[in-house]
Amino acid sequence: MRTIKYLTLSLLLGFLTIQTSCNSKKDSNSANKPAGIKQLVPVKTMTVKQELITRYIDFTVSLIPFEEVHLAPSSPGRIEKINVEIGNNVQKGQVVATMDRTNMEQAKINLMKLETDFRRLDTLKKTKSIADQQYDQVKSSYDLAKNTYNFLQENTQLKAPFGGVVSGKYFEDGEIYSGSPIAAIGKPAILSIIQINQLKALVNITSNYYPFVKEGMKAEVSCELYPYMNFNGEIYKIYPTIDNSTKTFTIEVKILNNNLKLRPGMFSKIMLNLGKGNAILVPNIAIIKQTGTNNMYIFVNKNNIAVKKLVKTGRMFDDKIEIMEGLANGDEIIVVGQNKLENQTPIDIKK
Repeated sequence: MRTIKYLTLSLLLGFLTIQTSCNSKKDSNSANKPAGIKQLVPVKTMTVKQELITRYIDFTVSLIPFEEVHLAPSSPGRIEKINVEIGNNVQKGQVVATMDRTNMEQAKINLMKLETDFRRLDTLKKTKSIADQQYDQVKSSYDLAKNTYNFLQENTQLKAPFGGVVSGKYFEDGEIYSGSPIAAIGKPAILSIIQINQLKALVNITSNYYPFVKEGMKAEVSCELYPYMNFNGEIYKIYPTIDNSTKTFTIEVKILNNNLKLRPGMFSKIMLNLGKGNAILVPNIAIIKQTGTNNMYIFVNKNNIAVKKLVKTGRMFDDKIEIMEGLANGDEIIVVGQNKLENQTPIDIKK
């Protein structure tokens, strides 16, 4: 029995000696390995090149009237008659409301008297039977009376400046118009008129597309309420400045609405065909979104080092996406293994 105990103890001591020797070799190897060398991360890459594409961009917008006016006289007064109701169609130049005529009628009487005097003196002037000073005084009075009458006439008879639809009525016959703003629109008005046989949309576009957008460019407009219909649009105004905070610029798109199916306030989709051009396309999988931000970046190979580059993206093309900024033609990007990388990580490029 004692012999067995001695044998077991000998075996245990031998095992501990071997284990200690192995650990010493491991420590020796670790000590001899240079510090600071990162392990190479295996990746696959591709070289980007420009491709010919047709650029489309689309936006969801709320339609607004092509023109809108809030009609009001230039001074307070009693409303004699309002000739229209909300929803009525009006023609350009149609009298839609009439203010109290008292001042206008008085101005008309005064104008007629001065016109008679002026014509009489005008005849005398031709025969040089009147002094120039007297003639000039009467002419000045006549011109002033004519301007006063025209002003009062314009502000007594309110006319539609364009054909459209009455969208707001804020007073009734006989009420006093005070000139105070109407709460609903923030402006003084008796009536509001909108033009809807044409509509428009304000579209904010990222500044990268500024070189491609031109006045007169056609737009395709669609609306969920009419899934099988398209409406014709056209860019008719491009704002000249870029918003520094949003890096966007604004365009106005005019939309034909002769069938009156579209209405202000409807949400619609506007698609612009910006034509053909060269662009850099990369696989979607190469794009990495930075956590907690909207920043997109791609890893680029620089002498077997992964360099993180911020990019701006454009439209999707199947399984590829357009790169608007951040890459150049010929850059070698990492398309496999990029999720394991950090900036300046050494890489091992696999075929």
